[in-house]
Amino acid sequence: MTTTADALPKDAESLHALVLKLLAERDELSDNLERALRIIRQLRRAQFGPRSEKLDPDQLRLLLEEQEIAAMHDAAVAEKQRMVPRAKEPGKRKSLPAHLPRIEVLIEPETTTCPCCNGAMHVIGEERSERLDVIPAQFRVLVTRRPKYACRACAGAIVQAPAAERLIRSGLPTEALVAHVLVSKYAWHLPLYRQARIMLAQGIVIDRSVLAFWVGYAAIELMPVWRRMREILLGSERLFVDETWAPVLDPGRGCTKKGYFWSIARDDRPWGGGGPPAVVYTYAPGRGGEHAAALLDGYSGIVQCDGYAVYKQLADPDRRGGAVVLAFCWSHWRRQFYEIAKDGPAPVAEEMLRRIAALYAIEARIRGCDAEERRAIRQDESKPLVEALRHWMDDQLIRLAPKSDTAGAIRYGFNHWEGLNRFLEDGRIEIDTNVVERSMRPIGLSRRNALFAGHDGGAANWGCIASLVETCKLNGVNPQAYLTEVLTRLVNLWPASRIDELLPWALGPPIQEAA
Repeated sequence: MTTTADALPKDAESLHALVLKLLAERDELSDNLERALRIIRQLRRAQFGPRSEKLDPDQLRLLLEEQEIAAMHDAAVAEKQRMVPRAKEPGKRKSLPAHLPRIEVLIEPETTTCPCCNGAMHVIGEERSERLDVIPAQFRVLVTRRPKYACRACAGAIVQAPAAERLIRSGLPTEALVAHVLVSKYAWHLPLYRQARIMLAQGIVIDRSVLAFWVGYAAIELMPVWRRMREILLGSERLFVDETWAPVLDPGRGCTKKGYFWSIARDDRPWGGGGPPAVVYTYAPGRGGEHAAALLDGYSGIVQCDGYAVYKQLADPDRRGGAVVLAFCWSHWRRQFYEIAKDGPAPVAEEMLRRIAALYAIEARIRGCDAEERRAIRQDESKPLVEALRHWMDDQLIRLAPKSDTAGAIRYGFNHWEGLNRFLEDGRIEIDTNVVERSMRPIGLSRRNALFAGHDGGAANWGCIASLVETCKLNGVNPQAYLTEVLTRLVNLWPASRIDELLPWALGPPIQEAA
């Protein structure tokens, strides 16, 4: 707040009030500054600090949430003390979805009698406002009644409707409840033992092992859908491939071992392809070349991957299905220079980052264009940059110490140069494998929350259900409604010849609009 000497109050009481107001504003600014500096320190530590002290993205989001809550708390206190005007909610308010049920509350005046003539008044308009409300998750009991009918004239003639099929025969849960357990575990990463405690809070005693039994039964039913989705992806022109580890209980040793989720993903939206996005996880007990070969057995097409050596075996022309075309990831290569540059002055690494950033700027501009247009722009704009980069790296490699980290990173690029350049010749190919890397994040979240899979079979179930859940997310489909519908159809003997109708993208808008 600024003021001139002439505008200052003349009486001591008003001057005292002004000083108190200025002091309050100073304290608020000081608090906000300290909060901002604390966030900056945390961000610096997360990005540049020792690996053991780094914050993962989820922890960082929690930190920012807590800072935002603190800021809103201060704003509310200031409002109540009438020191500042009402604080508005951050961001632009969006309209609420049309499919949500509306419960209207009518607030009438105490009297509708005219204060002038005591006559009856009539409605000339109204003001409407909408607020978002919630009914907390509530368990209920569905009671199924099947009356028996008999003929009074004919002895022994009895008619009764057949019992509906159930996922868990003679069991408690409906298919909707099982779907709720699956989505809570595999979409929102809530382990079964926590779900059991949430149920217990409502007086429902269901052991964690019972929930695990339900999940296992559901996985058996859903496996044909997973297999069909995997078959469809293996028929695609291009796939993203990646792998990540997951702890699996090793009963013989009394501890956990490292298993691996291998992921194949498809997302043709950046170039306007017609195939719906999907991801399929396959569990394997190891990370060797035999698992990569089994994952893509018979596949012939484009494989976008990192530089892991086992993927290079897929380029063998003698493999079943023939050699695949490997397109390597610029993001993985860029990361090596980033790690070098963050530790201090590194002119060569910093220049590499600037040159790669120029390529990514072009990619951001052409995202969503068709494949031919993307290829043409890359040939005109990106290819000269890549060629200049190659000549520049040749010069730098002569000047660098042969065993330096920077020289090693440059040689990595030379060793993978052909695969790194694939995106220039084909508009369908992405510059990196970020599509599949994003699909691996849910596995990491579940890994931290669930601690480990119980055994190899449990990890395979994990991969099956997570594939369907994550593909629902990619297609904007409500996973709870989708799994409820699919399980209901499957237990009622849905024909195998129509399995394509149960794929996440096939059920479409009715599931998206489910409340």
